[in-house]
Order: sequence, then C-alpha cells, then structure tokens
Amino acid sequence: MLSDNLMSRLLLVFGCIFAFYFVSTLLQKSVRELGIHKAIGDLRVRFTIRLLNIGLVFCCIVVVCLILGLGYSEVTVFLSSIFAVVGIALFAQWSILSNVTASMIIFFGFPYRVGDRIKILDKDDDMSGIIEEVSLFHVILRRDEGNMITYPNTLILQKAVLKLEFPLPPPVVDEPAPVEAKVEKSVSH
Repeated sequence: MLSDNLMSRLLLVFGCIFAFYFVSTLLQKSVRELGIHKAIGDLRVRFTIRLLNIGLVFCCIVVVCLILGLGYSEVTVFLSSIFAVVGIALFAQWSILSNVTASMIIFFGFPYRVGDRIKILDKDDDMSGIIEEVSLFHVILRRDEGNMITYPNTLILQKAVLKLEFPLPPPVVDEPAPVEAKVEKSVSH
C-alpha cells in the first residue's frame, strides 16, 4: 500500500498538472481575444500562445520537481545548468533572441495594426508604407510603389513611428516661370 506521504505528493502533482491545464486554457482564451481586439493575424496569435505555453511548462516542471521532494538546491543547480547552456547558445544568436522578445512586446503593446499606414522616422531612408504583417523577427511594410520592406522588430521599437492617416501628397516643387513669358512681357511695354 502507498504511504500517505507519497499519496499526498501524487495528488499535489495531479493538482499542479490540472492547474497548468486550467491556466494554459485561460491564457489561450485571453490571448485569442486580445488578438481579435487588436486585429492581429492568427499565425502571430498561435506563436504567442506557444511561447507562453513553453514558459508555463517550464514553471510546472519546476513546481513538480519541488513537490516530488527534490531539494531547492538540486533544482537551482539543474536550472542554472540549463540556463548556462541555453545562454551560451543564445549569445551567439543574440539578435534572434532580441527580435523574439521585441516580437512579444509588439504583440502586446504596439499601437499599430496590420493595414495601418506608418512612417518610421529614420534619417537615412524613407521607411513608410502599409503594414502587411508583423512576424516573429520583422515587420513587413508595402511602399506606395509596391516594394516590400522588412524592418527588424528591435529597430522598430527603437525608432519613432508615425501613423499616417492619409496618403502623402506628392512634394510640391516650385518651378521658375518660362523664360519666353518674361521676354514677351518686357517687349510689350
């Protein structure tokens, strides 16, 4: 027969797994509603849900390890080892990690949506167009001429962005009056 201590631990593990499932379902529902409210693409919503579920699984594993009796020091040594390996691997791909993080920030806090006409204030180039897609690593803009611009998520968070309500009018260039017209006026006097 199972001891009472083992039985209580197993019940706590099942409770933790049930709590994980409940929180995961609630989180999925909330992110989907936020995605509908902000008019964010389904692919982007699924990616965000997947990323948040990975974090939840990680937390659930830590809690289950603690419930099963692994000491705090064993869990922290294990976690620090994992973080060291993952940290070294991701350090080589720092731009990828920062773009993924920027992607999460853009998902929850970016005030512009797909279909909005924006201008990124960049002193070197004209970065204006309609947002076609916000992906994991970059924002895709379509210029008026039809050209596509892919702009990294980290850079779009670092620059000022204007929302343009109307298409930009063509620039007005002052042209000098034709020389013949000036000559005719002077001759007629």
